[in-house]
Amino acid sequence: MSIKLTPRQKEVLNLIQEIIHKTGIPPTRAELAQSLGFKSPNAAEDHIRALHKKGALLLSPGASRGIRLNPDFFENNTVLNQTTPIADKNIPSSEKSTTHHASVRHTLVKTVNKVSDFIKDTRLTLPVIGRVAAGYPIDAIEHQEQALQLDPALFSDQPDYLLKVKGESMKNIGILDGDLLAVKKTSHVRNGQIVIARIEDEVTVKRFQRSGKVIELLPENEDFQPIIVDGSQSFAIEGIAVGLIRSTALH
Repeated sequence: MSIKLTPRQKEVLNLIQEIIHKTGIPPTRAELAQSLGFKSPNAAEDHIRALHKKGALLLSPGASRGIRLNPDFFENNTVLNQTTPIADKNIPSSEKSTTHHASVRHTLVKTVNKVSDFIKDTRLTLPVIGRVAAGYPIDAIEHQEQALQLDPALFSDQPDYLLKVKGESMKNIGILDGDLLAVKKTSHVRNGQIVIARIEDEVTVKRFQRSGKVIELLPENEDFQPIIVDGSQSFAIEGIAVGLIRSTALH
């Protein structure tokens, strides 16, 4: 079954495909609008919604880069292999088709390169922190295993580093062993936030809860017990979680 797209919808979908293929991440509405000459991101949003309704795109609500291609659509449709030639009575039909293809391709390549360069320029370079040695700051150079370039739109706030998660104490909220937790350095936290805390020489990821002078670090796994911070212990908040990179996305 073939689902008919308008010429403009084909153009938008082709551009999204090219950008994802070249950069590995989808464009934002604003990037699409600028690339296609729309006056505002709302115009791009209208086309995205139409493509979503026709099954070409999958959308993640609330994410600025929450556009994904629907593989089922491309398996079942040949619509993207079809083109609509620009009418010109002075050019033979075969030449019109070739000229149109070349023009569209040239424009598309220029647009993709422009958006790709913009995305690369705005990416964050974040160190990946592995095992944390006693007596050293958590983001000390000795702990850095590698660095990753990531889109800032992946995070709720700008992180300072990525911490490799060890253990299953937070698995009920989707923080799994081997995942990378994006961390913003701060000592100011609110009840309920996911924090990176240091107790003596151990670093742990838990949910923060304070009641009066009592501080609890709560796991999100019934197999683990809450940690009640003893006033005699050395204790510090290293930062808060502002995002997560699933370990499966790194391979």
